[in-house]
Amino acid sequence: MSVLRIIASWRFVIINIIGLRLVQAVLTVLGASVLIWSLLPLTPGDPALRLLQARGIEVPLPQEIEAVRREWGMDRPLPIQYIQWLLRALHGDLSNSFQSGKPVLGELGRRLPGTIMLAGTALIISLVLSITAALIASAYQERWPDQLIRVLTQVGATTPSFLLGLLIIYFLVLKLGLGHVISRGQLKQVWLPALCLAVGQSATWTQLLRANLLEVLGRRYTLVATARGATRLRVLLFYALPNAALPFFTAVGVGIGALLGGAPIIEVIFSWPGIGSYVVESIAARDMPVIQGFVIISTIIYVVMSFLVDILAGLMDSRIRTRNGIGPACKYF
Repeated sequence: MSVLRIIASWRFVIINIIGLRLVQAVLTVLGASVLIWSLLPLTPGDPALRLLQARGIEVPLPQEIEAVRREWGMDRPLPIQYIQWLLRALHGDLSNSFQSGKPVLGELGRRLPGTIMLAGTALIISLVLSITAALIASAYQERWPDQLIRVLTQVGATTPSFLLGLLIIYFLVLKLGLGHVISRGQLKQVWLPALCLAVGQSATWTQLLRANLLEVLGRRYTLVATARGATRLRVLLFYALPNAALPFFTAVGVGIGALLGGAPIIEVIFSWPGIGSYVVESIAARDMPVIQGFVIISTIIYVVMSFLVDILAGLMDSRIRTRNGIGPACKYF
C-alpha cells in the first residue's frame, strides 16, 4: 500500500464522513438553541416579574419591572433577543442567574467536577456490568445464567432510578451503614449513587450486546472457528466481541447523554454536590437562565458524543464509508 493511497483514503474519510456529520451537528445545536431560548419568553408569566420574584421581591413596582425589561433586553423584538442571546452564548456568556445574579457558566462550572465524577464512575460501572453480563449470557445461552441475566436486565431497565436510589439509601445506607446519606463529593462516596445511575443503562446495554453476540455467533467464521477446536470463551472474546462491539459502543456514546440527564435526580437523592442538584433547585425557583444553560450544555455534550461515535463507526465499518460515498480508496481501513 503506497503512502499516497493512504493519504487519499483519509482525505475521503474527512470530506465524506467528518464534514457531513459536522454540518449535521451544527444544525442540530442551532435548532436546539431556538427551543432552549424559547423557555424564557414563552413560559407563562412575565419573565421580568419572575426574575424579581426569584430575588425575593414578591410584589414589585411597575417601574422596577420596566427597568428589568430594559436591563435584560426583554423590551426588544423576540428575533433580536434570540440573536443577542445566541451571540453571547457563543462567547461563553449564558446570562446571569435570577437568584444570585452571578454568571450561569461560572455557577455550572464550579459544580461540574462533581457531576463528571458521578457520570464517569457510572459509565465505568455500566461498561463492566454490561460487558460481563452479556458475555456470560452468550456463553450459557438458554441456560440458567442466561435466563437469570435476562430477568435482571428486564427489572433493571424498567425500575426508575429514583426508586432504586431510595431503596439503596434505606437498605444499604440506613440499615447496613454502607455509605453516607449526605455526600461531600469525595471519590469514596461516589459508588452508591453511581451504581444507582448505572443500573438502567447497563441493563439496556447488556440486552443490546447479548443480542449482537448471539447474532455474530451464528455467522460462518465463528462456526468455522468452533469446528477447528476453538473454545466457546475464545470464540466469544476474539471473534464475536470485536465484531459485535460497534453497535454496542454506538449505544454507549449516545447513552452518556442519558447518564448526564439522569444525574439531577440521583444527586438530589444522595445530596451529591453537582450540577444536577443545583439545576433542581433552580427549577423550583424558576431560575430560567440556569435551566437554559444546563440544557444547552447537555445538548452540546450529547451532540458531540454522537458526532464522535459516528466518526468512529465510519472509520471502523466499511459499509458506512460506502454509504457516505467513499469509494475503494478506503478499503484498507
